[in-house]
Amino acid sequence: MIAAACVVVAVGTVTGLLSALDDGRGSDEARPEVTGSPRLEPLPAVPSTKASPSPTPSLSPSKKREEESATPAPTQTEPKQQTSAASTRLYRHPESQVLDWVRAHPGDPRHAVIESRIADHPAAVWFADYTPATITARVRAVTSGGAAQGRAPVIVPYAIPDRDCGGYSDGGAPDLGAYDAWIDAFAAGLGSGDVMVILEPDSIAQSDCLSAGARADRFASLARAGRVLKAANPKARVYFDAGHSGWNPAAKQAALLKQAGAASATSSDGIFSNVSNFHRTADEIAYDRQVLDALDGPASLGAVIDTSRNGNGAPADGQWCDPAGRKIGRAPTLNTGETRIDGYLWVKLPGESDGCKGTPGTFSPSYAYDLAAS
Repeated sequence: MIAAACVVVAVGTVTGLLSALDDGRGSDEARPEVTGSPRLEPLPAVPSTKASPSPTPSLSPSKKREEESATPAPTQTEPKQQTSAASTRLYRHPESQVLDWVRAHPGDPRHAVIESRIADHPAAVWFADYTPATITARVRAVTSGGAAQGRAPVIVPYAIPDRDCGGYSDGGAPDLGAYDAWIDAFAAGLGSGDVMVILEPDSIAQSDCLSAGARADRFASLARAGRVLKAANPKARVYFDAGHSGWNPAAKQAALLKQAGAASATSSDGIFSNVSNFHRTADEIAYDRQVLDALDGPASLGAVIDTSRNGNGAPADGQWCDPAGRKIGRAPTLNTGETRIDGYLWVKLPGESDGCKGTPGTFSPSYAYDLAAS
């Protein structure tokens, strides 16, 4: 089967749950907006009107993987890993598309299911627009909310230049110098509480479109970003892009990750996989452990897995655009009971369309209900 990357599309807002995009007011409020939806298949390089962090409709987000990688067999459950994050609870930001829908439709017959099975769970907040003047305040609005509750927010910086290799989610900073400065401003909003950073989805797994020199420059900026984020807040846990179990072979992905600084404890706490995708949790656990082993970094490095829509696994026919028969996966938690697996997260918000059940990145209550009720 041909595996495609998770896609972060650009449609006018960030995707992958809720997005904290600049509303042009320069305020310190984190204001979520419509987000793009993930894509599983490569799309033509069509520029999008606005970069958004979530996979998008069928043709765009991440580039299609030309090579097929064997899906690792499920692994046995191992003793629970003890990590500093294990005793921390995840933060649910009070603004998102699904929460807006729940508040606006109390009488809808789908309300109870969508509220209890999706809206009540913590999800990631994406920052996909390049707005250096306001990014610090908007990040701080989210992290301070988490700190006030003693919970860890999950935040997604998504502004690397040439993201999505020119697909629907293209955009980001104009160059790596500007990106480095944006990351400095992003880090200034991290505060001092627990926070989990999903650093630039697709930036490593989907780097084949770059020249060798451009790839090396990107990886240097990612390594720097990890160092800056962790130096700004020692409690920040920073995870690097490992694609997913149906994309690059573990050894290849680990080699790329090492070049990007993911094996260094000064930059990284480990890897993330399956963002905006559908691969089963057991397959991701096996794959992530293979990547971590090949990465050969400190024993403290772990992995987090996006379980938002993987309850039934990936469609056998490779369909990626709001495929039928999918369901939400394991609820977000930092207590996985699995060695080296630091958390199951909802990085892509269930119900945000890939483009077939609605405009890419917009919330579709019918799709959300199908995922939650199945």
